[in-house]
Amino acid sequence: MPALFRRTVPQRVESHTPEAIRRRLEAGPRHRYLADFIYGAIDGSVTTFAVVAGVAGARLEPGVVIILGLANLLADGFSMAASNFLGARADSQQRQRARTEEEREIDQDPEGEREEIRQIFARKGLDGQTLERVVQVITSDRGRWVEVMLSEEHGYGAQTRSAWRAAGATFIAFVIVGAVPLIPYLLNALPGTLFSDPFLLSAAMTGVAFFGVGAVKGRVVDHRWTWSGLETLLIGGAAASLAYLIGLALRGFVGSA
Repeated sequence: MPALFRRTVPQRVESHTPEAIRRRLEAGPRHRYLADFIYGAIDGSVTTFAVVAGVAGARLEPGVVIILGLANLLADGFSMAASNFLGARADSQQRQRARTEEEREIDQDPEGEREEIRQIFARKGLDGQTLERVVQVITSDRGRWVEVMLSEEHGYGAQTRSAWRAAGATFIAFVIVGAVPLIPYLLNALPGTLFSDPFLLSAAMTGVAFFGVGAVKGRVVDHRWTWSGLETLLIGGAAASLAYLIGLALRGFVGSA
C-alpha cells in the first residue's frame, strides 16, 4: 500500500500521546471536502463525455465537440459550483437558525431545556447522581448547553462546511477531470492531424478518469480501491453510453449522413 494511504504503528501510537490528543482537540474538527471533489470530478467527466458521445453518435463535425464540450465544461461547472455553494450556505443558515431558537428557548424556559438535556443523556444510559451531575455541568455553561442541543436534538456537527471551499472543490474537480474527454479533440485542432479516431481515444481516457476518481475515493475512505474504481467506471460508462445512443438515434434530425 502506498505510503500516502498508510499509517505505521509508531505513527498511531504517537498520535495518541496526551500532548498530541490535546493539540488535536484544541484545533477542533476539520471538514473534509472529498465528497465535493468527487461529486465535481465524476459529474464533470460524465457530462463532458456525454456531449462528446452524443455529438459522435450524431456524426457531427469535431469542431462541434470542442465548442459544446468547452461550453459545458465552464457553464455547467460554474452552475454546479454555484449550486453547491448555495446548498452549503443554506446548511449554515439552518444551523444558525437552530442556534438562535435554542438560545431563545434557554432564555425563556431554562427548566424545560434542562429537562431535555436530562432525557437526552438518560437515553444514553446515565441515571441517578451521575445523570444529574452531567446535566449540571452542561447547563452551567450557556455556550456548551447550546452546542449540546445543536448536536443531540438537531443533529448538527461541531463544524459546518465552508460554502466557498465546497464550491471551489466542485468547480476545480469538474474542470480538471471534465477536460479529459476533450483532450484528443483539442490536440487534433492543432496543425496536423494527430488521431484518426479521437472519439475512441476520448472514450478510453474518460474510462481511465472514471476509474481513477473512484480508486482515489476508495483509498481515501479505506474501501477497496479496485471495486470503487470499477463502480465509478460502470456508472460513468452507463451515462456516456446512453448519451451516445441518443445521439445515434437523433442523427437523422440534424441532417447527418
